[in-house]
Amino acid sequence: MQEIELKFQVPAGRRAAVDAAVAGRDAVPRQRLQAVYFDTDDRALARAGMALRIRREGRRWIQTLKAAGDDGLTRAEHNVPLPAPGAEAPAAVDVALHDGTPAGERLRAVLGDRTAAALSPLYRTDIRRRSRQLRTRLGVVELAFDEGAIIAGERRLPVCELEIELVSGAPLAVVDAARRWVLRHGLWLDTRSKAERGDLLARGVAFEPARKAGDVALDDDMTWSAGRRAVLLSCLRQIAVNGSQVASGVFDDEHLHQLRVGLRRLRTALRIFASADTAELALQAAVLFRRCGAARDRVAIGAPLERQLADALASAGLAFAPPPLPPTDVEAEPAALMRLGPAQSLLLELYALTQQPPAPPGAEAPALRDTLVHPLDRWQRKVRADAKRFDKLADVARHTMRKRAKSLRYGIEFAAGLFKRRDVERTLKRLRRLQDCLGAIIDINVAIDAYRGHSESDPHVLFALGWLAARRVELLRRAGPALDAFADAPRIAKA
Repeated sequence: MQEIELKFQVPAGRRAAVDAAVAGRDAVPRQRLQAVYFDTDDRALARAGMALRIRREGRRWIQTLKAAGDDGLTRAEHNVPLPAPGAEAPAAVDVALHDGTPAGERLRAVLGDRTAAALSPLYRTDIRRRSRQLRTRLGVVELAFDEGAIIAGERRLPVCELEIELVSGAPLAVVDAARRWVLRHGLWLDTRSKAERGDLLARGVAFEPARKAGDVALDDDMTWSAGRRAVLLSCLRQIAVNGSQVASGVFDDEHLHQLRVGLRRLRTALRIFASADTAELALQAAVLFRRCGAARDRVAIGAPLERQLADALASAGLAFAPPPLPPTDVEAEPAALMRLGPAQSLLLELYALTQQPPAPPGAEAPALRDTLVHPLDRWQRKVRADAKRFDKLADVARHTMRKRAKSLRYGIEFAAGLFKRRDVERTLKRLRRLQDCLGAIIDINVAIDAYRGHSESDPHVLFALGWLAARRVELLRRAGPALDAFADAPRIAKA
């Protein structure tokens, strides 16, 4: 069977209200759920996006195997009641119970020659759940409010979350219900399952590495709607995974960076596949991207430049510290941004867009290749023209050139399967080199503008501005070869 659900973290101040809302007028009682999760010593199941558990539900034990799907909403699931109920959890799992199912086939492939003896209990959960079904205009969903803990040895991680799972109807029923509960209670989406969080806890690790962009497999046989869905799913995975980690408040700089990369990829995708149902989503993505920008500038520009300035001051024999960049606006704090309504709305609308049924026969848009070729060729011609006259461009025009180069890169990565591999690799190599040069120049400009916000009578600020100006001249000089190489690059998508 398939499990179709979304999971949301519940803010501390809303727990009582969410619990009461799920209980409803009939005051549905809580159920205690105690589970033990199994994996190999090298975490083969966790690395494959799978979870195998034995859970006590009332007086019976159930063995469950789950395997993640590709859309962040769907998972393969297989449940088997165990014949011998008891107070203690069984000490081992029976892999054969899942044979003949899609999830079971994946489990066998992951284990290879290893038997069930290679699986041992790594962590457990102790949850009290209150649940009830809710009818929406698109189907029936189950609301499950969980409170409790994930436990690995002496480590404990509190759990307080709301799961919204499809019982019957269209997958969009889950998104439809989530919209209302997020708006009413200030919930925030969390893509991490209990199994994923338990695996981290068992390893003593705070988080997984940031999710980078995945490959998109497009081909000439795909319809326009299928191609758009594939591209948007790639963007959704990157945004939702990194956005969840940022919203948790425990993340590193790379999570924030990859979140912004995902948002920029999404904006590029929405320009390529523009339609009436994407206009609002494109606006939401642009707003969130800009609001995350202040935090990114502080992390990715401010701290490194401050270190470089400190080294320059020390080399000059000066004892004073460099002036810091102005602090990030409190409103732009990344975790708070990702928990707010606008960010959550964007995620839910993106889920909704990727769950839309394909267009009926005869209602398809233009061919997939045509949809991609025209904007890519237009962007490349403009970037090439700017590269040839780069020394005459104003800073604003250079910044526009950089943004267009990023859109071109992401668009080529989306469409890689439609072009010759050699042409794609050669063009992307030159484009990435150009992006690196442009990025360094634009970051220096951002820092110069920020330091100008200080009193320019301060000798510290004067030194910083002088050093940054000299650094900018050097970066402009070094950009020459990358500009020349891209200006001479052949057009990958001749319209």
